[in-house]
Amino acid sequence: IENKISNEYLSGFVDGEGCFYVGFGRRIDLPLKWQIITEFHVSQNPGGKNVLEEFVKRLNCGYIKLNHPGSSKDKSWVLIVKDRKDLKEKVIPFFKRYPLYTSKRVELTIFENVLSLIERKDHLTREGFRKIVDLVFQNPRTTNKRYSREVLLT
Repeated sequence: IENKISNEYLSGFVDGEGCFYVGFGRRIDLPLKWQIITEFHVSQNPGGKNVLEEFVKRLNCGYIKLNHPGSSKDKSWVLIVKDRKDLKEKVIPFFKRYPLYTSKRVELTIFENVLSLIERKDHLTREGFRKIVDLVFQNPRTTNKRYSREVLLT
């Protein structure tokens, strides 16, 4: 008997275990000295790896890897989608069709706006970069951000 996972289940799964990540990496070779990182992540314990595998099939993108390969304690898996075309054409439309119901909905909206600014190449200007930083920092997160708003904008 095939155990079919519904798209609604996958969406709900992301409500609990997903992340629409926008981060910043120091890159002195770039004009504004910062790289903008955009990724979609979903993590799961080893027993739920099949859910991540199904998600990869359904989205037709991304890859699965150990979340913390060097850890003897953390054996969880993570699905990662980095390709911006896949994010825009596969991941975001999936969640438009199968909506999120938690604060992840706000995260997704910010993520989508950041991707649009990058697509228009606004991130290459100081003003566009500031818009992206403002978007990311408007969403309060419990995790510590590596760089403060002040550091990014100086």
